Amino acid sequence: MPEVKPGDIVARKSYGKDIFFKVKAITITDAGKSTALLRGLDVRLSADAPLDDLEVQPAEQVLRYRHRDIEKYRCCFRRVLARRAARLELGSARATAGGGHGYSLAGEERGGTEEGENFFELPGRVVHLDGDEEYLERCLHAYKQLRLPVAGFFVTEEEQVARVPDFLARYTPDILVLTGHDGLIRGKKGFANLDNYRHSKHFVAAVRAARKLRPSHDDLVIFAGACQSHYEALLEAGATFASSPGRIFIHAFDPILVVEQVAYTSIREIVRPDEVIKDVVTGEGSIGGVEIRGKFRLGYPSSSYSQLSSPPDKEG
Repeated sequence: MPEVKPGDIVARKSYGKDIFFKVKAITITDAGKSTALLRGLDVRLSADAPLDDLEVQPAEQVLRYRHRDIEKYRCCFRRVLARRAARLELGSARATAGGGHGYSLAGEERGGTEEGENFFELPGRVVHLDGDEEYLERCLHAYKQLRLPVAGFFVTEEEQVARVPDFLARYTPDILVLTGHDGLIRGKKGFANLDNYRHSKHFVAAVRAARKLRPSHDDLVIFAGACQSHYEALLEAGATFASSPGRIFIHAFDPILVVEQVAYTSIREIVRPDEVIKDVVTGEGSIGGVEIRGKFRLGYPSSSYSQLSSPPDKEG
């Protein structure tokens, strides 16, 4: 069996090799036992495991695993785009019935019509802080696919609390995402104690820092958390949506699928958390929150001289 080293893709034998992980580091415990620090390949889980419980996965198995994951989130993305198209059709019907003043939720600038309309469309703007650089790259690609204006940054979970004020001042987003990896620490007991989680206390501190500057959910929508995060503490700190009410895993793209609903729902409508979770990859028990007004707005008129710009999608 190959020796486990940082960068390897592995699975835990004691869990039936259900989830694939990337080995981030190998440490020695106080008892002198070698332990690997793991981060999920498709879920936002941080864990550790003894080396003798790990099995390095062959390339063909990793490829098969990634292919299954791609199919899962593609299915979700198709559902999102179908829902958006249905809203567009409904908006067009309302416009026709009401004299040309309905909403169109296609996410692209709309030119003049026979009725002389010249509206432009503004989905909610997002700042996304991610504790995993590889996940951030994948998320930025997904935001682009879903036509979401985003400024994305790799910021470790521990550093997010210190960086949040600057990002809020610089980009004034409608939606803030604070994510990365999390998980219950091996051997710890009790779901109520923040210290029993790897990064929940860091997400909580970052949410509080954001709320000191932008107290209202109607002003700033916040998604916070990762796998098995302390859901109740995150909501109490001021998160609008959080993981994980069932202390289960969440997919790398679940935060984006929540954000998409908020960003593309009209300010005239309410985003309900029970509706939001229907579109996420991991479903019931993974994410919850409080109802909030959407962040999608129509503007008038569009300009032939300039385009409204989005924030840069990444900062080094």
